[in-house]
Amino acid sequence: MHRLLMFSRRGLFGSIPCPERTTCTRNPCLFSHQQGLADPSAVRVPAATPPKSILVAATPPKSILKSTPAASSDVSVPAKRALAASPATPAARQQPTPTSEPPRKIQRLAYKSAQPAASSQPTGEPALRVNPAASRVPVLVRQTCLKSLYAAFLTLYDAFHAAHPHLAGAHALAQETEIYDRTNKQTYRQGVVTTIVALKKRAVPPSPQHESVGTEAECRARANARKVARVEARDLECAVLTREQMVAWGYVVDVPAGPGGDRPSAEGDEMVCERCFQRFVVTPPGQGKDEACSFHWARPYTTTLNGEKIKTYKCCGMSHPGPGCAVGPHVFYEKTAEELHRRHPFSLSSHPPSALAEDAVLDVAALDCEMIYTTGGMRVARVSVVDGDGEKVFDEFVRMDDGVKVIDYITRFSGVTPERLAAAVLDLAATRRALRAFIGPHTVLVGHALDNDLKTLRMVHHRVVDTCVLFPHRGGPPYRRALRDLVSDKLQRMIQTGDEAAGHSSVEDAAATLDLVRWWITNERTARSSASRSTGGGSK
Repeated sequence: MHRLLMFSRRGLFGSIPCPERTTCTRNPCLFSHQQGLADPSAVRVPAATPPKSILVAATPPKSILKSTPAASSDVSVPAKRALAASPATPAARQQPTPTSEPPRKIQRLAYKSAQPAASSQPTGEPALRVNPAASRVPVLVRQTCLKSLYAAFLTLYDAFHAAHPHLAGAHALAQETEIYDRTNKQTYRQGVVTTIVALKKRAVPPSPQHESVGTEAECRARANARKVARVEARDLECAVLTREQMVAWGYVVDVPAGPGGDRPSAEGDEMVCERCFQRFVVTPPGQGKDEACSFHWARPYTTTLNGEKIKTYKCCGMSHPGPGCAVGPHVFYEKTAEELHRRHPFSLSSHPPSALAEDAVLDVAALDCEMIYTTGGMRVARVSVVDGDGEKVFDEFVRMDDGVKVIDYITRFSGVTPERLAAAVLDLAATRRALRAFIGPHTVLVGHALDNDLKTLRMVHHRVVDTCVLFPHRGGPPYRRALRDLVSDKLQRMIQTGDEAAGHSSVEDAAATLDLVRWWITNERTARSSASRSTGGGSK
């Protein structure tokens, strides 16, 4: 039976020997059965010239070049690529031959390495690169907060983010570093939240050159550079408390009767503990039970859960009331003018001793004190004064009067340590004399809860501006907003962020109080004056 061919033969395979040779059963066969025809073992094809970048990057070593014969324009390439060598193949058999094809993988790698390197400035969400062991805040927490900061900067820079995609990430990283440097483990999250709130309140910048672009510290530095802002007495006349207001807010407005100072220490007297409200006998440290008092060092705050108000202590998170989370000695705090006068006498603020020093007296001064617990009650341990420009003019630790011994330095809040107090030179009387060079009867004293500072200084002064009155608590007197909360709300910055070893700084608090007054002059006083003029109530 003959096979039928669908196409006519053209003899294209007539010169190629039949692969089956003598065993071929095809009739007719397309291949040749003539004797002496050579096998087509290789096909000669012209070698393509590779790109210049490949020739440079994939140049073989000199040792191979020396052993390779001169290249011709035609290279013999196998018709089929050889199989990859198996692990059992001897190393000698894996050596490339001069006629073998260059490895294609190397060619591809060499071509990729010639591409431009990626930009060194990140354009997406930034990553924190810190040593976890050296970070006092968990790195996972920091990275989460960094992500939130980046989102806030991304929203703020929306107008030019496409043209400057690296700015949001760079500023988020710098801002996170600023927050980390000025906070501790407990205040880090709050610092991030405060900063994000401040970023949301910024004016939307149309370009990277706008004053709203940058970290909080950068924006604040620019604002300070162009600030004219010396606070003067005429700016504050409408904010100076009247005598009635001073009495209502707890100020001592008259020097109590008697010489005063006849009983500087209450040692041996029975008092009520300020922290645990138990009665105790005042004894110097080391002579009583130094851990007799169980208390919470932070005040409780109120939250609402499922419509129910719950009080929780900030220091430990325990519910109020509850057992204390800290222990220490019993302490007491005297409030009435007569009791304080017995420990150390009050006196009016007065002129400096010489007329030559009159020019040094400030028209506006911000004052803050740090206090500690002693056998004489709450006593001043540090006094700081800044002028109307916010520059420090006085900052001294105060030595205790004779017979008065320290019970608790409360370093967590005061920043006072035994070593710092031991280096103090001035006692309270000498400190008051030194303050006369800066504070006269007509000086406008600025402070936060300034009545407490004046009481511990035993100073009676009648020209005061109190930020507790300028920014009242929503619950009204006697409630007062904390200075830290006011600064965060009005100035969008954090203060009092030191840990329990560093405590607060009275210089920082005095400057922050002056900044609050400056903010009040610029915003609230100006707004009130404008409103008064618009209603016809302003004076001409």
